[in-house]
Amino acid sequence: MSIVVTGATGHLGRHVVRHLLEKVPADQVTAVVRDRDRAADLAALGVRIAVADYNAPETFDGLFAAGDRVLLVSGNEFDKGRVRQHTVVIDAAQKAGVALLAYTSAPESLKAALADDHRATEAVLTGSGVPYVLLRNGWYHENYTEQLAPVLEHGAVVQAAGDGRVSSASRADYAAAAVAVLTGEGHENATYELGGDEAWSFAEYAAELSRQTGREIVYTPVSVEAYTGILTGAGVPGPLADVFAGVDASIAKGELVVSTGDLSRLTGRPTTPLSEAVAAALKG
Repeated sequence: MSIVVTGATGHLGRHVVRHLLEKVPADQVTAVVRDRDRAADLAALGVRIAVADYNAPETFDGLFAAGDRVLLVSGNEFDKGRVRQHTVVIDAAQKAGVALLAYTSAPESLKAALADDHRATEAVLTGSGVPYVLLRNGWYHENYTEQLAPVLEHGAVVQAAGDGRVSSASRADYAAAAVAVLTGEGHENATYELGGDEAWSFAEYAAELSRQTGREIVYTPVSVEAYTGILTGAGVPGPLADVFAGVDASIAKGELVVSTGDLSRLTGRPTTPLSEAVAAALKG
């Protein structure tokens, strides 16, 4: 039996693998990657490396074994048919007879176009007969704290989210929840709505940045159309800019407020405060 993590060299996947190594021996962990060279650090930890690509179904032949527990980290290639990519993994897991397949989805409350692929993947998974867990991850602190350069340059947080609030948490928090499911018992066919303990607004985010930098940083709300234009002007491809702007529109409607407490319950600790993520980002 192995615990298998797809997308293991991605931001979330790396966190999951490292958290797993605190719970289970390295030879029980398989990291699925597209580029073996990028996984050299994981291989050095004793983790088994398997090379496979969501876009090449044959690369998943024989990758899973009966009794494995699998984390399917959702793909980020929005232009390559994510549902088809995810189905490749689900089909291989079904064929092998895995014990559990956990999928990183999106909150049920999120109605933006970004969520469409997640809902469709959930339907494939729940209809497959594979014991599943839906990890409906909310937003990550890092979606904002890793993009601080323009904010600090212009002294402004520019979003199209109005007065909406976000229940974000750190990638490490979501990774810890995934590990709790992969190493625990009694999670079969469960759905978890995951988000940070404290929801915040962009005005509060700007105020926190001001406090920690000692500079005046303001929140400048703009329309969805204006925000889309800002993103495309910064080089973001049009379809992706539409996705990001659509998420902001959803935030304005309250769709990224997740108040279930599932994340802190699964991890057994409070979620990481936004202030800590800001401090870490500013330290570089």
